[in-house]
Amino acid sequence: MRVLHIDNHLLFVEKPAGVPVVPDGSGDVSLLDEARSFVEQEFAKPGRAFLGVVHRLDRPVSGIVLFARTSKAAKRLTAAFRERRVRKIYLAVLPTAPPSDSGVLIQWLRKDRARNRVHAFAEEREGTKRAETHWRVLRVEPGRVLVEFRPLTGRSHQLRVAARSLGAPLLGDLRYGPGPALRDRSVALHAHALEVPHPTRAERVLVRVAPPGIATWRFRGETFEEGVSLQGA
Repeated sequence: MRVLHIDNHLLFVEKPAGVPVVPDGSGDVSLLDEARSFVEQEFAKPGRAFLGVVHRLDRPVSGIVLFARTSKAAKRLTAAFRERRVRKIYLAVLPTAPPSDSGVLIQWLRKDRARNRVHAFAEEREGTKRAETHWRVLRVEPGRVLVEFRPLTGRSHQLRVAARSLGAPLLGDLRYGPGPALRDRSVALHAHALEVPHPTRAERVLVRVAPPGIATWRFRGETFEEGVSLQGA
């Protein structure tokens, strides 16, 4: 875990692929556990530090995760995600190019919780939720394509299903594609940028982090921005 930005109400961290955001049945240390330990040590907090989970990433996905450091921030950030007042940018590596250079994918998704798998439909059906994903191709190389996803909704497995629907499941995504697995057991999906309204100030916070420095993400001539910026709301 790497801390990207912290203030009295917000904690942005970088999640490595393979780490669960919250404790699960594996017994592995979660990102929430690590982040809470950091806060307690950094600020010499007596007792258990509060951290609110306002969004999540799948375990094999890397990138930015935001925790709320106060209950007020948790409530307001949860509302911002629900009301789509946040901006999310993901990077993905696909084995082949989508049918065009950019587009908007609108689907209706239904989750099979028993199998932890999501099914997509072109029209609304019982038990489905609408998902909207904007995408564009950034770079094409032999055997792989770098794509940017901008989801307007936050459905379970939304971008993994979107990649499959574009005819090219994410590299390493054995749940939605034929494989092979990547060496680190990740899927080639990275939460690159997250912009949210600050819960107590009239400004927006934008955080960017580069994808992992492994071969999967190395594209000729491609550089990835990192950093934090604050803008008026």
